Amino acid sequence: PLRAVVLGLHLFLSSRHRFTFIPKIITPFNSTQHKMFKKFSSEEVSAQNQVKASVQRRIRQSIADEYPGLEPVLDDILPKKSPLIVVKCQNHLNLVVVNNVPLFFSVRDGPYMPTLRLLHQYPDIMKKLQVDRGAIRFVLAGANIMCPGLTSPGGVLDEEVGAECPVAIMAEGKQHALAIGFTKMSAKEIKAINKGIGVDNLHYLNDGLWKMEKFD
Repeated sequence: PLRAVVLGLHLFLSSRHRFTFIPKIITPFNSTQHKMFKKFSSEEVSAQNQVKASVQRRIRQSIADEYPGLEPVLDDILPKKSPLIVVKCQNHLNLVVVNNVPLFFSVRDGPYMPTLRLLHQYPDIMKKLQVDRGAIRFVLAGANIMCPGLTSPGGVLDEEVGAECPVAIMAEGKQHALAIGFTKMSAKEIKAINKGIGVDNLHYLNDGLWKMEKFD
């Protein structure tokens, strides 16, 4: 009898309620890696190497392909005659350093992303999403970006942004990006699903990487 009651309840619920299946998006980042720069310091470094010319060319080309807007100034940012250092850190993190300045970072085999300091110099190189005012303090505390913070009044979605895409996180009423993220779903999915994490927050104002203007 108990089994029959449970089965009957299951059928009742199934017939009266609609359920939305939300696919799990697999990204190069896990739940802890969005905190990787929260208290980042030189102690996180496991190795650093000056790369040979062929590797430097591959890195430059990868960055040029990801950010076409940087191509006219790429020689200024990554001079061919300046040593390019790849710094390996914990959590599968790599930093691209030139003249002791960290310029780009990547996680695992993910794309290279500019540091916020570099992005502020060249603000139009990345696709942008904007959070509402209410989300600002959470983003600046290192929280991931939730879908409602992007879809509510004050939020702005660029519907051309796809899943697993590096993005600049802008904020309502603010001129400069406050974070760099990596989308877990496309902008269209963020709008349609409107719950859960839409963007992994990887690097934000006043985190450890922001404070490390020079790499000793």
